[in-house]
Amino acid sequence: MKTPKRIEPLIQDGLVDEVIRQLMSGKEATVYVVRCEGEIRCAKVYKEVNKRSFRQSVNYTEGRKVKNSRRARAMEKGTRYGRKAQEEAWQNAEVDALYRLAAAGVRVPRPYNFHEGVLLMELLTDSEGNAAPRLNDLVLTAELSREYHRTLIKQVVRMLCAGIIHGDLSEYNVLVDSTGPVIIDLPQAIDAAANNQASKMLLRDVENLAAYFGRFAPELLATDYGREIWSLYETSQLHPDSVLTGCFERIEIPVDMNGVMREIKDTLKEEEARQLYRSLRLRQ
Repeated sequence: MKTPKRIEPLIQDGLVDEVIRQLMSGKEATVYVVRCEGEIRCAKVYKEVNKRSFRQSVNYTEGRKVKNSRRARAMEKGTRYGRKAQEEAWQNAEVDALYRLAAAGVRVPRPYNFHEGVLLMELLTDSEGNAAPRLNDLVLTAELSREYHRTLIKQVVRMLCAGIIHGDLSEYNVLVDSTGPVIIDLPQAIDAAANNQASKMLLRDVENLAAYFGRFAPELLATDYGREIWSLYETSQLHPDSVLTGCFERIEIPVDMNGVMREIKDTLKEEEARQLYRSLRLRQ
């Protein structure tokens, strides 16, 4: 096929020998099957910010550190250079997350190189050597659903132990290769310790998994792994091999309505006193 413009620099630099075909096009990138030094890999070409449907959000970028102070200031001001730097940081977040998660034993595609906005990584395949399908494209039995759900919950735990939350995890961001589920698409990955939305993002990721697998194994809809995982994480008890139950006991603290009403009345009285004091001073 004709070489996409964004991949041409990689061919010129000897990182890619040939573009074989387009594999898929998503909301943030287009993925191609390429040949590199005799091996078949994939090249993820990030779409320009104005051409992708997934928009960056402070919910995802909060807590990300920028070492270069000039770049940080430009990103805050939203200058042309700052927008370019912000886009590069968005792409680099996935590269950094892939290396960290692979080192932590999380099932993610193996990254090879990142050059000119193109990420070269492992091409995941099924048992017949074809490109691995997305989880959403499979028809699952109840037994396989429970197995895949259990596997992915373990991966979510390993990710959190490595300090990372996917932030957009669903059946569309999981491939199933010859040995099981593999988590993909991580440019929006967040720092669990530095992002105020961390618990919310984790709960959403886990709820997405329960909702999807619950179609085939309805008992999964009643599980509460998200709050159980976060509770262990907050108390420094979470580790990669933590045994989970899927249950979480919520402690409901009764609201003292009389006390709330007293607080409201006291606040109103204080405000009335302030208003009276201002009016008296204005008269003087």
